[in-house]
Amino acid sequence: MHGVTIMYVIHDEDSKESAVVDPVEPKKILPYLRERGLSLKYILTTHSHADHAGGNSLLLQLLQADGAPKPQVCGGGSKVQSVSRLVSHNESLEPLGSAISIRCLHTPCHTQDHICYLVERPGHSPAVFTGDTLFIAGCGRFFEGSPEQMCANLLDTLGRLAPDTRVYCGHEYTRKNLQFAASVEPDNADVRAKLERCLASPDSPTIPSTIGEELLTNPFMRVGESAALQRCAGSSDPVKVMAALRKQKDSF
Repeated sequence: MHGVTIMYVIHDEDSKESAVVDPVEPKKILPYLRERGLSLKYILTTHSHADHAGGNSLLLQLLQADGAPKPQVCGGGSKVQSVSRLVSHNESLEPLGSAISIRCLHTPCHTQDHICYLVERPGHSPAVFTGDTLFIAGCGRFFEGSPEQMCANLLDTLGRLAPDTRVYCGHEYTRKNLQFAASVEPDNADVRAKLERCLASPDSPTIPSTIGEELLTNPFMRVGESAALQRCAGSSDPVKVMAALRKQKDSF
């Protein structure tokens, strides 16, 4: 799955209402919905890059041809393909069924229109769909933003979610991310243990992680607390550490 964009379907079993995150292979979505009797309420687009938003229009066409109701296409900016609902930070969507809530978290940096989606259901651990902002043991490149923005995303917006929140990201980059994490924080036993597990099962998926795990193993979420990372960057300022880490990772 390395490099391939991962899409996700969320659904409420009682009402059969569903949402799909970044449906980049739309021809696979319709049969999936049909087999389970699901109706699609939302297309949740994390950001405007074609490998995440590029299937929106075709999915709408396929649904229309099938006589299915038209879902809302949610996104953080007008560049999102076929967007019909522009969402903002902390905006809540109407739930799926009576119990599954969806909250939009604006996380600009990889793109300025980037949105993560926090999904909660009573009695279950929350889940956050992070696109290309937060990866397992890593983060997205700063194509349209700054180290300050990524610090705010990872330390505040996402880093303060409940520790048991499951992290579903847009790509499977975990092994290389953990190898980088081990290189910049070599004494981190949590990183070493997770890397060993991943290398021992190279064909097993690493997603989801949790926010709690990321706070222990993701160097980009540890810029404010890790002395090793601060020594590596030559600064104790989290923003400067973030910038230095991203520069190193870009050529790792």
